[in-house]
Amino acid sequence: MRRLLRHLDYSLKSNKKCLSAGHSSDRDPQFRMIIKLREEFRQAGEPLISVDTKKKELIGLFKNPGKTWCRGAKKVKDHDFRSEALGIAVPYGIHDPARNFGLLVVGQSADTPEFAVNCILTWWRSYGREHYPNAKRLLILADSGGSNGARCRAWKKFLQEQLADGCGLTVTVAHYPAGASKWNPIEHRMFSEISKNWAGVPLESFDTVVNFASTTKTVTGLRVEACRDQRLYQKGIKVSDQEMHTIAVSKSDFLGKWNYTLSPRVQSTCVQPNPDPGAIIPTLPAQLPARETKTTASLVKM
Repeated sequence: MRRLLRHLDYSLKSNKKCLSAGHSSDRDPQFRMIIKLREEFRQAGEPLISVDTKKKELIGLFKNPGKTWCRGAKKVKDHDFRSEALGIAVPYGIHDPARNFGLLVVGQSADTPEFAVNCILTWWRSYGREHYPNAKRLLILADSGGSNGARCRAWKKFLQEQLADGCGLTVTVAHYPAGASKWNPIEHRMFSEISKNWAGVPLESFDTVVNFASTTKTVTGLRVEACRDQRLYQKGIKVSDQEMHTIAVSKSDFLGKWNYTLSPRVQSTCVQPNPDPGAIIPTLPAQLPARETKTTASLVKM
């Protein structure tokens, strides 16, 4: 039978992911808009960051895809039951393409808009305002869904309160169209390298996640820092129409559903580090060796 199938030009093949659900007609114009904004902020010397939530990870003795050099294979659980996990890590990343620098905040609660904004606030207070002392504006590149989704009211609410009002920044947000998250710079410039660094190693504790993330580097100059956020975040926060009217958000004349700016309503009060010292745990000393990697494929400059 095998010989007959081969004679008829049959062979073993796997499924090929190529069927698309369709693209919005605004997809290409939005990419051009993002390129325009990036160039505008780059020429002005203003900060721009790419943000996203990395895949959630079960904490415990579970299999982690990949291979590592060792004398014997590490034995792990034969099933990935969430009930047997010590917790679930929620890694939220902030990548600064201009400085080739990234921060990974490892949450232990839920991936909510408040958590996402607090992660960006942590980056700004710890690194952003030091690297960009004269910055008055901030450009955020984000996906269209999730905790930093384009239609999420709570995302805009906390951006207004924490970054715009709290730090005196004019915050411009540009969202990638649905289904285009792989073009978000953080995906192929930071998250992929972190995954390579901890490939084949069970993530047995939150400290393991932090240590491997903070020792991620590449020969092209990427540097990553990491810390933990142990705060508990409430899910399902609703923002009323009345509260939305108080947010100083202005939609762009071009594709306002994906591009908007939040302006400060009050004078900046962001002069001190995070007032909750127990919430963010500083990065632990690196105890695990970093694996230098170099991506051979050229990265998409978008």
